[in-house]
Amino acid sequence: MIIVTGANGKLGRGVVERLLNRVPAHDVGVCVRDPQVARPLADRGVRVRKGDFTDPGSLAHAFEGADRVLVVSVDTTGPDAVAMHRTAIRAARDAGAARIVYTSHAGARPGSAFAPMSDHAAAEEDLRGAGMPFTSLRNGFYASTAVMLLQSALATGELAVPDDGPVAWTTHSDLAEAAAVALHGDVPGGGVLDGPTPALTACEALDMAEVAALASHVTGRTIRHVVVPPDDYRARLIAHGAPERAAALLVGMFAAAREGDFATVGPTLADLLGRAPGTLRDALASATTTSSHPSGLSA
Repeated sequence: MIIVTGANGKLGRGVVERLLNRVPAHDVGVCVRDPQVARPLADRGVRVRKGDFTDPGSLAHAFEGADRVLVVSVDTTGPDAVAMHRTAIRAARDAGAARIVYTSHAGARPGSAFAPMSDHAAAEEDLRGAGMPFTSLRNGFYASTAVMLLQSALATGELAVPDDGPVAWTTHSDLAEAAAVALHGDVPGGGVLDGPTPALTACEALDMAEVAALASHVTGRTIRHVVVPPDDYRARLIAHGAPERAAALLVGMFAAAREGDFATVGPTLADLLGRAPGTLRDALASATTTSSHPSGLSA
């Protein structure tokens, strides 16, 4: 059985949907904190069990009978994230899984200015120490983040952000498909993805100036790129209601981009998909035509 954690989230649910195109529903299980939200999956024959990365006992039940487990990285950072990933990895090993697949990041490294990258690096060390086969999916940066950053820019005409660097913006849907390939084992050319993968990214990396220019072209509205000091940017986010942690994360993201942490592009994702990955242009165009979507671009 293939177990997917975080299946109530955007990436995890996308992975499940793509797995169901490959295997019978009874061969898929999900581990979620709120089984009621996953009821539609249960109605389709997917095994739904409650599991929490802070509760090893719940994971033992959720991972029962697992052959492969997808550990979707958590949406927190620091020691809590490291501990939760470690708990999930050990639970998958103890459940007898033959392989763990983990959603890491192309920029994973200790000491990155963007806090989640150090957490991913720690998880990869835990995977190496687990003594079993693993795949660490070095995912590109979500294109949806660029869409989010453009929300206020469309209203003000300015994309005012700290100095940055190129980012290989990559769509959730393509990364979900790649994870399903890794879990199912239908890697083109045979074989398996073992250990940390090469960067799983779209085919270009764009900095914020290029993102602003692209958004201007896609939306037909002029968006000017403006560089602001990081402290000013943080203060502005907090003044508009952002939690301090979220503001610090965004500032760290720009700093890490400036250091080149997210600039790597490569052919691996395209090879797994058997086609060219979606582009940031595609993501922006989709957002502009889906105004009812919470991440849609609208002034």
